[in-house]
Amino acid sequence: MTLKEAVLLSLNDINEITNYLAVQNKIIEKNYYDFGQARTPGATISAVLGDFIRNGDTRVKRIKQDNGTYWYYLTKNEENIGVDILSGSTSLNSTETAKTKVAKSEKQKTYDERDLHKLLSSYLKNSSIYSKTIFHEQSNGKDNNQIWTHPDMVGIKFLNLQTKVSQNFLKSINRIDTFKLNSYELKKEINNDSDLKKAYFQAVSNSSWANYGYLVAFEFSDSLTEEMERLNQSFGIGIIELNANPYQSKVLFPAKYRELDFKTIDKLCRINKDFEKFIEQTEKLLTAEERYFKSTEKELDEFCDNYFDNDTEVELYCKDKHIPTQNE
Repeated sequence: MTLKEAVLLSLNDINEITNYLAVQNKIIEKNYYDFGQARTPGATISAVLGDFIRNGDTRVKRIKQDNGTYWYYLTKNEENIGVDILSGSTSLNSTETAKTKVAKSEKQKTYDERDLHKLLSSYLKNSSIYSKTIFHEQSNGKDNNQIWTHPDMVGIKFLNLQTKVSQNFLKSINRIDTFKLNSYELKKEINNDSDLKKAYFQAVSNSSWANYGYLVAFEFSDSLTEEMERLNQSFGIGIIELNANPYQSKVLFPAKYRELDFKTIDKLCRINKDFEKFIEQTEKLLTAEERYFKSTEKELDEFCDNYFDNDTEVELYCKDKHIPTQNE
């Protein structure tokens, strides 16, 4: 286990806002990492925590205390630990993130578009979004252009209410408000205006059913920023830049909320079994009795796309799939 992985595990174990010394103590207590003869392990851990912020790694956030020190927590635990985003004690990721871009290698890229799905699913899982790849080639019917009918991936995020009473109350009023459905169109790279417009309107076409639609690409040309902003303002499809370290991926432009289109959802269920199963699993979780909730949630998680457990897996995967990283 790397020190970085040990820090993430310790933050998860602590499950509250904490400082580097508490992280150090937890690592030693759990024997997650052997510091050997290191004289200043605390300083090393502090540097690792700072690297998460500087590198734009969205798994970790930090809060500046009145005395100028920083305290850290895992993003996925944000709601559980009661971080008050509106109080002024906010994460500094958005303002202190170092601008990191994937090196645009001139070497021929040998990875496939579908190899990027696990990177995206890991990024989404870190944001508490369950995601599933929808294979358009497996859809039935006479439509030969299924890639314009449904997206590459779908996702769902559930409203995280803290008590079962409030959950049931909201469901009894309007169950639709307890979740949001997302649509993702994924591309390897978008290098010119023509590629951008084709990919963007493909995303517009196949995400009309969802609450939020996104165009995702591993590489965007810097010259396209102004046009991406115009398209986003006009049509509301968000744009995400995917990174070889999935937790450093960025929402360049947020998606605009839309009401669900149930007629299109019904059509997608009829033509694609994976999409139908995804909707079915969602409905099962929304209607599950409290005693069955955890097992139903596990069933949904197992049905959805796989995601990485640690940074070592990410590095090995990118190397195996020939996905370029910042070091290349």
